[in-house]
Amino acid sequence: MFIASKLLSFATQPLFWAMALLALGLWLLQHRPARGLRACKTALALMLLVGWLAPPEALLRHLEEQHPGPGPQADLSGYAGIVVLGGALEPSRFWERPGQVALNAGAERMTTPVALLRQHPQWRVLFTGGEGELNFKAFTEAERAEVYFHAMGISQDRLLLEDASRTTFDNAILSAQLPGVNITQPWLLLTSAWHMPRSLAVFRKAGWNVTPYPVDYRSSPDTAWTEYSLRQGADKWQTALHEIVGLWAYRLAGRV
Repeated sequence: MFIASKLLSFATQPLFWAMALLALGLWLLQHRPARGLRACKTALALMLLVGWLAPPEALLRHLEEQHPGPGPQADLSGYAGIVVLGGALEPSRFWERPGQVALNAGAERMTTPVALLRQHPQWRVLFTGGEGELNFKAFTEAERAEVYFHAMGISQDRLLLEDASRTTFDNAILSAQLPGVNITQPWLLLTSAWHMPRSLAVFRKAGWNVTPYPVDYRSSPDTAWTEYSLRQGADKWQTALHEIVGLWAYRLAGRV
């Protein structure tokens, strides 16, 4: 499943398909010029379309609004703690400099738990994440998270670390096997808002008593149709397509 998820990540990049279509068009120009020209024009149109932010943000908004989570005034005192899904830490090669703590664009997955733990000193945080890179290194994401939480002043006795999972399904199954974890107790499930529909379904299917606590929103409540950025568009399209296709795949596999 891990290899399949990596192939899915590759296949849901719209610029990859645009470049593949362009390469096909250039090859066809030598053999069937008319078809080759049409393929090149289509590739150019696709690359231009990728930068239009309204369509991918609409897809992300659909994912992000499904599970809004507790409001700012909600009483959270009855929870055992927070389950934090990995994905917000840069690969281990960026952590090789002494003292380096490297977060990526999903940094809210790491910063929000610190604030919540300071507000609720009785809570524990369960971080779940092994190694998400194909080129595996011994410094797992859970180990990187431990370094981060210690740097933020979170004591070791409040940390639960699961370091073998490589997929969202693994997160739910392997975290439940940690010593001292009672999945029937109420936990907050903290991950990116666009990732929450799949994550929440997986954890609840595995028997967890979890309440969604979404962070890291990638869409605004209303996107102007004039907003355009090739860089942001490519990222938003890939995020939305990867998550939608991933959710379908989990449903077909009976994991949600």
